[in-house]
Amino acid sequence: MESKDLNKIFDSFNKLKVLIIGDIMLDVYYWGDVSRISPEAPVPIVAVRKKESRMGGAGNVAINIQAMGATPILCSVIGNDSNGESLIRILKEKKLPTEGVLVSNDRPTTTKTRIISSNHHIVRIDDEIDEYIGDKQTKKLLEQIQKFIKDGKTDVIIFEDYDKGVISPELISKVVELAKKHKIPTVVDPKKRNFTAYKEVTLFKPNLKELREGLGVELQAGDFKHVQLVTEQLRKKQKIESVLVTLSEYGVFINSEKEKKLVPAHVRNISDVSGAGDTVVSVAALCCALHLPPYEIAYLSNLAGGQVIEKVGVAAVDKKQFLKEALQFMNGK
Repeated sequence: MESKDLNKIFDSFNKLKVLIIGDIMLDVYYWGDVSRISPEAPVPIVAVRKKESRMGGAGNVAINIQAMGATPILCSVIGNDSNGESLIRILKEKKLPTEGVLVSNDRPTTTKTRIISSNHHIVRIDDEIDEYIGDKQTKKLLEQIQKFIKDGKTDVIIFEDYDKGVISPELISKVVELAKKHKIPTVVDPKKRNFTAYKEVTLFKPNLKELREGLGVELQAGDFKHVQLVTEQLRKKQKIESVLVTLSEYGVFINSEKEKKLVPAHVRNISDVSGAGDTVVSVAALCCALHLPPYEIAYLSNLAGGQVIEKVGVAAVDKKQFLKEALQFMNGK
């Protein structure tokens, strides 16, 4: 890949429209200081200095897609509650479409509250249910997805699956069938429950934990021969074009018919790994939409994921910095 090619790729991202299907959630952060232990129990007292709400899950993928210059379109389900209202407000503030986000009276908006002091997580509180949304809601969601696809608003589809119930095997099957009919690439960020339901997709991106749990195998991050064997079996069994496994400090491993390679991680000052997988799948999906070779997809998405772990909290990729780093690493600087 030459410098002119890389610049062309990054410019091409601006023209893409990305349909993101999955579990959107609200990330709430309390930032504060700890100076003493509670007299009521052996726990720290956090004096709150700042509170912040951000979109998480599929919402964070949308933010990363937007940060790369592309247009994200979210299809998800939230609750009819104050946290759901906060998510809609954030979407509007970021000038993101809301018509694909359905409101349900039967479930709360998935919310994760993090309390942070001195760049360290003290505790996380989850407010959620993970039952599948009902048949009625699934039908409405599928109708909305079909509308976006038939209107020509989709260059690539991302399944952002957090096992919170928005994505079901039925939805997966119908969307993949529809995508194949319209020749739209499908990219998956999976969790355990629907792991084996993703068949005939373009790119499948589990992390090591998800790969272990999804297939029920013992697997070590540094055992690359075993990683290659397991991903090859997965790719063939589920008829997946490429499997991209994130391996934390080891980097990523790409397994496709033509390429089976480890892309090592670059040295980073790690502050917080939250949301790094969202960045990886976002960049990988954009690359798939441009039909880049598997190794280039792995290389660019790995580099992007490495950038965001240097930031505290769930953060989006910085496109200018990302391009600068990509050019530097490409030129061996």
